[in-house]
Amino acid sequence: MRVAVAGGTGTVGRHVVASARERGHEVVVLTRSNGVDLIGGAGVRAALEGVDAVIDTANTNSMSAGAATAFFRFVTKTLLDAEQAAGVGHHVVLSIVGVDRGSYGYYAGKVAQERAVEAGAVPFTIMRASQFHEFAGQMLKAFSFAGVHLAPRFPSQPVAAREVGERLVTLAEHGAAGRSADFAGPQREDIGDMVVRLARARGLRGRVVPVTLPGPQFAAMRRGETLPGPDAVLGTRTFEAWLRPPDAAAADADDAARP
Repeated sequence: MRVAVAGGTGTVGRHVVASARERGHEVVVLTRSNGVDLIGGAGVRAALEGVDAVIDTANTNSMSAGAATAFFRFVTKTLLDAEQAAGVGHHVVLSIVGVDRGSYGYYAGKVAQERAVEAGAVPFTIMRASQFHEFAGQMLKAFSFAGVHLAPRFPSQPVAAREVGERLVTLAEHGAAGRSADFAGPQREDIGDMVVRLARARGLRGRVVPVTLPGPQFAAMRRGETLPGPDAVLGTRTFEAWLRPPDAAAADADDAARP
């Protein structure tokens, strides 16, 4: 099977690429370095020639609802238009568990992405995943100031990005399923506690201070609105196992910050 991966160098995308190649699929990575512009559309149609499925893990760092919505709408339209023209039969997109229950900020953009995919002409599969284990590193990077590390507190059921990538490939190998089952990690965690444990594992100096972040999106997450339901498919790798090298070290390379 010929698979194209949008965001193929990102936190999840790189695992999608690796997993697809390990399974013997031909992989096309949709990046600007390969002459593909997902915003402007240059090179996308040509890159999708002969592609059977597109897996979209493209991301933005913006937490603004307006900016995130614009990004996901542009990228989704670019991909779907090119897929339809090239005869691609399956569009697989990564979303977030509970995104429609706390559709603020960045999450508003993901809701817009889901709706655009559902309204498009290409058969699709939407897979919502919980926050990644790598999210603890993103929080640590974003909320460290003058030697003090803030640890935002809210519940999650985090999953390894590697397992998310593998499952996206599995879904791409099958027919379009619409909304697939949510995908989450094997056990509940507190994000603040994960940040504390990651800081210790890295040997970081300075205080780690648990905090309650303001804003409706974080309030929704504290209420548990981004937790998976009982029908979710669960991964196997725990955060504790992920903390062991080389996984924890790879958190420094994360280029996609998303709550």
